[in-house]
Amino acid sequence: MLTGDSVRLEPLAPAHVADLFEAAQDDAIWRWLPVHRPERKQDVRRMVRDHPGAPAWAVIVDGRAVGSSSYLDVDLDVGGLEIGWTWYARSAWGGRVNPECKLVLLGHAFDDLGAARVTLKTDARNARSRSAITRLGAREDGTLRHAKLRNDGSVRDTTYFSILAREWPDVRAGLQARLR
Repeated sequence: MLTGDSVRLEPLAPAHVADLFEAAQDDAIWRWLPVHRPERKQDVRRMVRDHPGAPAWAVIVDGRAVGSSSYLDVDLDVGGLEIGWTWYARSAWGGRVNPECKLVLLGHAFDDLGAARVTLKTDARNARSRSAITRLGAREDGTLRHAKLRNDGSVRDTTYFSILAREWPDVRAGLQARLR
């Protein structure tokens, strides 16, 4: 478990299914993700069971799961990992939840795991996500064109961002100031 001032990241588990199903019932959340909005609790159970990230966390605010995030592509031999598969209920958009989650996840990656680089990526057309990643202090690395299919069958370009260990102290200070 990882904790911040107002968020707690618990290992993703079946106990989170009911809250996550409720949090997931807004099509806007799923517009840019490669999966569709879960129609039934069974779909969320499957998402929890088959989650592509390891480790994966439920994002807990005021005792309820409002979304999830995970580490992907962990390769600490070269010092890298990705923070991804992040989604939140719309009620958590634009406030403290994302910057505080990222502060906790980045801190764990750099301070505890010794990561040299953390990658974040998003659909190149997802302006809200691109802006949020930039506000975290990540730098844009470039765009992988024609990278994967979107839910609607169109082809996605993926924009990559990163934070290096030497940048982490400034990024951390910026996130802490933002959360004050």
